[in-house]
Amino acid sequence: MIWTGWATPDWRGMGWTDRLAWLIGSGFGSGLSPLAPGTAGAAVAAGIYCVLMVLLELAWPFAFFPRLIALAVMIFGGAAVGVWATGRMSTADDPDPGSAVWDEFVGMWISLIQTAWATWHLPTIVHPPWWPIWWVAVCFFAFRAFDTLKPWPCRRLEDLHGGWGIMLDDIAAGLWALAATAVIFIVIMAVNFYFASPT
Repeated sequence: MIWTGWATPDWRGMGWTDRLAWLIGSGFGSGLSPLAPGTAGAAVAAGIYCVLMVLLELAWPFAFFPRLIALAVMIFGGAAVGVWATGRMSTADDPDPGSAVWDEFVGMWISLIQTAWATWHLPTIVHPPWWPIWWVAVCFFAFRAFDTLKPWPCRRLEDLHGGWGIMLDDIAAGLWALAATAVIFIVIMAVNFYFASPT
C-alpha cells in the first residue's frame, strides 16, 4: 500500500521510551508521510549519509577509513536500535506499521557502502559530473526496487516476529542492492578501461 494516511501516533498515551521508539522507528518523522513513507524514509537516510560524508571529508580529506568506520557504526548500531524501536511500534493488529521506516534507513546505508570510497570533497559535489550524488541515486533506486520485489530471503525474513521481521528483510534488500550496484560499478569501470586503453 502506498497511501497510508497521516500516521501520527497518540503521544499523550505514551511513556518516554515509547516516544523515543517512535521517534527513531519512524525515521525522525519521515515515516509519518502520508505518501510512500518507505521511500521518504530511504530518501532522508540517503540525505543524512551525504551530509555526513561531506563533513567527514572536510575533517579528514581523502581518507576513507573514517567514512567506513562511521558507516559501520550507523549500520550495526542502527540495526540494533532498530530492532528495539520498530519492535515497540509493532502490535498484534499491525505487526509491520507503514510508519516504521528505520529499516529503510539501515537498508539504504548498507546499499551505500561502496560509495564511501567516492571523492566527497565539495567541488565534486557541487560541480559536474556530480559523481557521488549520481551513485547515491543509483543505490537509492536499487534499494527501493529490491525492497519492493523482496527476493529471497527478504519475504521469509519479513515473517519473523516484531522488530526482527521489520528490520531483517530490509537489511537483506540492502545487501541485494549493494551486490547489484557493485556489479554495475564493475561493468562501468571495465567499459571505461576498455575505451580508455590505447588501440
